[in-house]
Amino acid sequence: MTAPPALTPTTTPARRRRAYWQSALTVAVLVAVVCLVRRHWPVLASGAGRLAVADQGWLLVAGTAALGTWVCSALAQQGAVAQRLPGGRLVAAQLAASAANHVLPAGLGAGAVNVRFLMRCGLPVGRSASALAVKATAGVVVRIVLIGVLAAVCPGVLRVPRVSLGVVGVVLAVVVLVTVLLNCPLWPRCRRGLGTVLTDIRAVHTLPHRAVALWGGSLAFAALHSLVLICVTQAVELPLSPARVALLYLAASSAAALLPTPGGIGSLDAALVFALTESGTTASAAASVVLGYRLLTMWLPLIPGLLVLGVLVRRKAL
Repeated sequence: MTAPPALTPTTTPARRRRAYWQSALTVAVLVAVVCLVRRHWPVLASGAGRLAVADQGWLLVAGTAALGTWVCSALAQQGAVAQRLPGGRLVAAQLAASAANHVLPAGLGAGAVNVRFLMRCGLPVGRSASALAVKATAGVVVRIVLIGVLAAVCPGVLRVPRVSLGVVGVVLAVVVLVTVLLNCPLWPRCRRGLGTVLTDIRAVHTLPHRAVALWGGSLAFAALHSLVLICVTQAVELPLSPARVALLYLAASSAAALLPTPGGIGSLDAALVFALTESGTTASAAASVVLGYRLLTMWLPLIPGLLVLGVLVRRKAL
């Protein structure tokens, strides 16, 4: 066995700087969260008290749905790859990726874990990254379709903002940004990457069972996360219809994705609270719902996920 290549003096400082920036961003987010908690502590305490006396049956259903999200994530990842992946390790990798995603910003942890897992399964690094892009693309398309369908079922929940100078400025900024990107030296490389992703998408759809796994897993993943929030709202007896709650979740989580924080800490919580309160829910009830959702999908699975991550690394599955 050959020894791994030593790090060059130029790569080590670069990696250290990247780690410092990631750590600084994580610390900044955590400090902001602590400040918000201190500022709104009475509301959070009231919400926690309401969650403590919530219907245990509904919370059990919510917890079961949260467990199912990792199976659906594994199914979607298998659908993005032509070759067969080891099912048990694939599900374990999704749990580990979820835990890593709460430590590093904007999906970097989950992406690193999944790319490493796919490489251990024999895929080259380019194909591994492309498989993640295929899965992410399917997830975005599924969310857009679900939001469109639910917005038609629940008219008036999502209000189109009035056109103002600020909106026009944002649109112009996006147009300028796209123009700059299309003319930058990196665009040919990005175009090749997009071509690889499109080629992999076409290859997946030549295998019907893989296409079903990709789209079915992506749909079930979004649906189960919505179901977790629906069950928590039922547990605390909020008078909101399931379709309305699902629409609020999909819209809030999509908006929160624009702010790259580890696991959506702060951004997703604020977006969900805002969406619920805009629907007429009291701040205390909204806090109890968000606390319950985050407890089941993030805080309770965090330690088991980190333990699974350690086991996979030790067994060289990552």
